[in-house]
Amino acid sequence: MIYVSHKLTSKQQKFADEYIESGNAFQSAINAGYSKNYSKAQSSKLLENVGIKSYIDERMQELESQKIMGAKEAIELLTSIARGEIKETVVVSTPIGAEEVQKEADFKTRISAIREILKRYPDSDKLTEAQVRKASAEAEIVEYKAEVLRGGNSTDINITIGGDADGD
Repeated sequence: MIYVSHKLTSKQQKFADEYIESGNAFQSAINAGYSKNYSKAQSSKLLENVGIKSYIDERMQELESQKIMGAKEAIELLTSIARGEIKETVVVSTPIGAEEVQKEADFKTRISAIREILKRYPDSDKLTEAQVRKASAEAEIVEYKAEVLRGGNSTDINITIGGDADGD
């Protein structure tokens, strides 16, 4: 991207771009095409040039804002989690030691991601809400079965149809 508003020469812009990447004024000047002697004596002066300094400041702000996740990216990430597309690495014990395996997010995490997505779409339809309730009930059933298989003596199961456990 060329910034005409700063009226930099191509060498000055190359210097600024190199400096943004490396943080080394001397090497950036050489990479931009300045002689070694000029770079050694004048690279710090290049950084004091008002046009170059403005260009660097503007580009650094742009780069910084690109590091911040936007709403669209956040929803895309939540969607990937809800769909089970993103895997996480977990360590499991095996008879011969420990092993790393990739696994999908568990039901609770996926349901949580779905709820976060739905919060951003308040006009979501009733079918979607019913699907989330169904997925929540299925998750609770799976948890109960896992507890029974682990030898738990709990006989309580809390499945709510038509709302939250709190009566909402």
